Amino acid sequence: MKLNEKAFLIYKLFNSAFTGLSIGILFTIYQPLEDPSIYSIGGMVLAIGMLILAKFYDKLLNIKSFFKISLFVEIVMLLTLFTFLFLQYSLTSALLIYCGYQLTFIFGGYLVRAETLVAHDKEFLGKIDVNKQIGYLVGLGASYTFYKALELGFDISDSKIQISILHYFLVSLQSLIIILLIRSFQNS
Repeated sequence: MKLNEKAFLIYKLFNSAFTGLSIGILFTIYQPLEDPSIYSIGGMVLAIGMLILAKFYDKLLNIKSFFKISLFVEIVMLLTLFTFLFLQYSLTSALLIYCGYQLTFIFGGYLVRAETLVAHDKEFLGKIDVNKQIGYLVGLGASYTFYKALELGFDISDSKIQISILHYFLVSLQSLIIILLIRSFQNS
């Protein structure tokens, strides 16, 4: 398996744009999780999951595992979006989405390490980080513009309605991100 660097840079740009665009939704979606102990339990599960994963780095730090785990994380993100669309604002959706995000966070450290090993080249790593930051800034700007357009242009100021509408765009963007990720890797 081989990394298509140009496609991977585009993937990282859009992936980070998704993060910037969606950054504010969790505060509203997690509102039904009133018990702060849930976050403590989630944090412990996250730490234990990361410890277990780190024990397998010798087997997982390769391009094939990097691709599979990246794809898994992106699919989980897509499933959290669908969970919200189907269940809307509820304790069940908040818990499922929280669990989904925690699951993806377990792989966060691994993905950064594997990305560094797979990228090899310092110049390419710099380009990856530049694309991440540009994508994040674009996503944040798009998020601000989106909310203001709904508020000022369509008189929709209820944050729950705004976030529900945003999810349709996020599903489309996340689907594109999965396609871009798949195109970033080629069998050799």
